[in-house]
Amino acid sequence: MNRLIASAALLLSGTPMPVLAQTDPQMDHSTMDNGQMDHSAHQMPPAQEQPAQPADAPAPDQPANPHAGHAMSASGNSVPKGVAPPVPTDHAAEAFYDPAVMARARAAMFKESGGMTFSQLMIDRLEYRAQKGGDGYHWEGEGWIGGDIHRLAIKSEGEGDVGGALESAELQALYSRAIDPWWNIVGGVRQDFRPQPQRTYATVGIEGLAPYWFEVEAQAFLSNKGDVHVRAEGSYDQRITQRLVLQPAAEVNIAAQDVPELGIGSGLSNIELGLRLRYEFAREFAPYIGVNWERSFGDTARYARAAGERASATSLVMGIRFWF
Repeated sequence: MNRLIASAALLLSGTPMPVLAQTDPQMDHSTMDNGQMDHSAHQMPPAQEQPAQPADAPAPDQPANPHAGHAMSASGNSVPKGVAPPVPTDHAAEAFYDPAVMARARAAMFKESGGMTFSQLMIDRLEYRAQKGGDGYHWEGEGWIGGDIHRLAIKSEGEGDVGGALESAELQALYSRAIDPWWNIVGGVRQDFRPQPQRTYATVGIEGLAPYWFEVEAQAFLSNKGDVHVRAEGSYDQRITQRLVLQPAAEVNIAAQDVPELGIGSGLSNIELGLRLRYEFAREFAPYIGVNWERSFGDTARYARAAGERASATSLVMGIRFWF
């Protein structure tokens, strides 16, 4: 403490401070030659003979290798000694778990990932048609039950005059089988209740979603009387907003031969075009308005005129579309 006080006083007076002697007890070897240095304190003790160690024993300062005794693969991974179990070619987990347990687990996974049974009933068109010469009505609907691959379906469509007779009505019972994520093949029977005389048909066809989101369906029919017909339909949903949808649609019917008792001529029988604008209050319920045009051709038009009907008609339509 006295030394610090004296040093502070010298600094304040401006007097140079004296150089203190070196008090480091270690020797300064930079000013001594080798002859002056006493290395006797630095002599190493004689090496002690170490007992022989196994080749794979760890060094004294190193931790034991936990992988000692295991063979190393070429890639450096530790591989236990022994014979590996056979690797299954289809389900690798069965090498370690009971195959019966794994089969039940896969079945549950498939069911929860699309293998469950679903159902739907959709009335695509239930509409009133205002047209010259008498108003009419029209319906189209479908119900199905099944999964992503196999389904059973019921389809129905028909039309008639308001306050008059039913002009046409058909019912189809179909089996549907998915052939890829976009297309199904269908087959079954169709029963026509109107017009008279009634007909029963075997049918086969294809339906699905074409590129650019066109819904397409084509069916061929063979009746119990031997007459053959082909029907093709298509539609497209153009979303104007998330709820407002404009749907153009078309249907074409072709017959292989004349069927006078049904008013059908061979070749192109008729074409129907429609344009409907619907508003989806919910996805399951949507009223719509639109216009529908249909025309008969060839002998079909001639049969219609002979029965006192027009070969073409344009209608203003309004209706609802719903499903659950």
